[in-house]
Amino acid sequence: MKFLGNIIWLIFGGFAVAIEYFISSLLLMITIIGIPFGLQTMKLGILALWPFGSTITSSRQSTGCLTTFMNILWFFCGGLVITLTHLLFGILLGITIIGIPWAKQHFKLASLALTPFGRDVISI
Repeated sequence: MKFLGNIIWLIFGGFAVAIEYFISSLLLMITIIGIPFGLQTMKLGILALWPFGSTITSSRQSTGCLTTFMNILWFFCGGLVITLTHLLFGILLGITIIGIPWAKQHFKLASLALTPFGRDVISI
């Protein structure tokens, strides 16, 4: 069932979202300052490519204050917009019973987009 959900996700917009994240990631990695943000955007792109069967966990390597600072910086430099976009799509898809599984995936992306530093995506 996860495989079918991911295929439908890819066909109806997941592939386009993942490509946008990957392009944004490459553009962010042009500068040295943008590399950490590019890595987090890459993490979002990987999750957007195959969300069903993936979980988000806290990283064992999170560095406390630095992770918190980077998440705050991320929030004000675009994370809020990304989070609100995924929340909006999640709410729109959640209106219908058929769209609820895809709404859950958008909510998963929204939670990662809110605070990506110190979190990992694990495919099950």
